[in-house]
Amino acid sequence: MRRHVLLLFLTISTSILFFKSCVIDNPQPKDCSIIEVTVKNMTAGGTKDIIFHDEKNNYYINRGLDLGINLESLNAKVLNKTVSLYVPKMLFCTSKHISQITLGKEIIFTEFN
Repeated sequence: MRRHVLLLFLTISTSILFFKSCVIDNPQPKDCSIIEVTVKNMTAGGTKDIIFHDEKNNYYINRGLDLGINLESLNAKVLNKTVSLYVPKMLFCTSKHISQITLGKEIIFTEFN
């Protein structure tokens, strides 16, 4: 009986740790990887997300349209240009969530405080 309780406890604890590690909560620059990408296309998708497409991958601004970001003006600014994407480092998951975008020294979008 004790063995079953211990196994159940470990399973639940591991599951909670895994799911908690996949939640992005108040990211900061020190918690992010910086990825240089050339933006090939931008689309709206998901739940009002703004999706950036490069040669191989997609990255997104969560609820970017809800934040008042204009897709057309952002597209005109970054299309076919190399930008720096700050994406949160995750313990178990690979993040495609964009916390900040810079074009040269100009900050295009940021979630940082």
